[in-house]
Amino acid sequence: MKVCRSFVVFAVCVFLGQSGDAWGAETFRVATYNLENYLDHGGSGRRLKSEAAKAKIREAIRALNADVIALQEMGLPSALEELRRSLQAEGLHYPHWEHVRGWDTNIHVAVLSRFPIVARRSHTNDSFLLTGRRFHVSRGFAEVDIQVSPTYRFTLFTAHLKSKRPLASADEAEMRLEEAKLLRAKVDARLAAAPRANIVVVGDLNDTKDSRPVRALIGMGRSKLVDTRPAEQNGDTITAANPTWDPPHITWTHFYGKEDTYSRLDYILLNQDMAREWVRSGTYVLTLPNWALGSDHRPIVAEFIAEDK
Repeated sequence: MKVCRSFVVFAVCVFLGQSGDAWGAETFRVATYNLENYLDHGGSGRRLKSEAAKAKIREAIRALNADVIALQEMGLPSALEELRRSLQAEGLHYPHWEHVRGWDTNIHVAVLSRFPIVARRSHTNDSFLLTGRRFHVSRGFAEVDIQVSPTYRFTLFTAHLKSKRPLASADEAEMRLEEAKLLRAKVDARLAAAPRANIVVVGDLNDTKDSRPVRALIGMGRSKLVDTRPAEQNGDTITAANPTWDPPHITWTHFYGKEDTYSRLDYILLNQDMAREWVRSGTYVLTLPNWALGSDHRPIVAEFIAEDK
């Protein structure tokens, strides 16, 4: 029986014993996907996921073939386990996972990974004051360290910020801003503890790039996060007419049927160290026929070199 004493040897043992073909990968992919109520238990007023919708979600996840995928609007741990086992039956195995419950008792955030999760610092009880009242972060924040190889690891944050649905108790945009500030503080705390950490922040931020919540999360100065801005791989190459604008590539990730609007609400953000390993050509919005059968969001993925640059 092999005994793992040092961390590096331990990582090797874990990989050889559990990670299969993922071991020794020169590049890896990180994705994020809002599954729109992936529930297996009723009683919440939300509809259970149909078998057809589940099948379309699995089709999308198989097409991404990401090594690590962050999930939003995941149900109970039993729903995550059903998804994980269903993917495994179809040839896509994620032996490592994290499920994070928040104050919302119906939908949660989660992570599936081919690589070992070697540290867990997820946050389930954060709160903030707004207009003299205390509110809790509804979905919590996942924070995990993922060991890609014996010499490369990164920290993944996963979030699902307050939706744009109005509330009588407070302004939804202000609530989302406060949640974004709390998430940014956790990124800063990680950088303070490990200044050379590789950090990826992903999830459904429920707002557009120039909004106050997204700008607060991205930050400023040396610790400013890099927006990977995944787009459809449809051959678009032209640049923006205004050099201060983003190019007119198709980047929307969410369709709101009531207003017939398409918005980019899902993000993959990187700190400066992680951005050095980012592969732009492997970063995109997934396009599939009948994608909305699975969810009102489209998944996005980014590729990275598994070596500190």
